[in-house]
Amino acid sequence: MQFILNHFYLLLSIFLGVGSQLIIKWKMSAFSFEDYETWQEKFALAFSMLLNPHIIIALVLTLLAGVIWMIAMTKFEISYAYPFTFLALVLVTIFSFIFFGESINIYKLIGIVFIIFGIIVISKGM
Repeated sequence: MQFILNHFYLLLSIFLGVGSQLIIKWKMSAFSFEDYETWQEKFALAFSMLLNPHIIIALVLTLLAGVIWMIAMTKFEISYAYPFTFLALVLVTIFSFIFFGESINIYKLIGIVFIIFGIIVISKGM
């Protein structure tokens, strides 16, 4: 049971981070930095988004992901736990396809297979 709970910390941290990134992409995709000429205008836009409730939620999710990751680090060797963070890349790729219509090509699919295979191989080393 403890084994499952320990892995739950890893996966929860990853899912919170992915959720945060998807929220930020969703809210920021309404803007184009190309519409702003100077870096000051671009920075002002990005900074103003910190007042957006969805962005605040995303930042809280990121903070929670970090806190839960710290808990996970007490349960595993980092050389075991860190490869699981690449699941975030897999999940972001899949969810960006579903929610934002981003492309998935054969190279991304092959990469996803390699990542999952790599995590499986590394997890056998525990």
